[in-house]
Amino acid sequence: MLANDNFSKWMGIEIDEFKEGYCRLHYTIIEDMLNGFGIVHGGVIFSGADSAFAFACNSQGILSVALDAHITFIRAAKAGDVMTVTATEIHTGNKTSFYNVTTTNKNEEVVSVFKGTAYRTGKHVYEPK
Repeated sequence: MLANDNFSKWMGIEIDEFKEGYCRLHYTIIEDMLNGFGIVHGGVIFSGADSAFAFACNSQGILSVALDAHITFIRAAKAGDVMTVTATEIHTGNKTSFYNVTTTNKNEEVVSVFKGTAYRTGKHVYEPK
């Protein structure tokens, strides 16, 4: 999935761990990701969480797309900060799945909490390992 995900590649996302119902990744905040106040744009944090969510909810080989996502921003990040994003499955049913996604900084302080709901289309995108 990452090989075809130009936006995640632009963000510099690297996947650290990937298994069924789970994804942990990281990326570094660069100057182009900052807003007019010199802190990371909220859309960048949302996008990093959304990428981890997408990788985790598609990890079972069933094409899944976001139905709903909500994020709470807890603290700011600056250029040079390394963000670690962990997406964990809460529940997967026949048609929907639910995930908690947490973004932390290099000091392991929580930067954001994201909750996502995905629709499972039933189409196979690959065979899970």
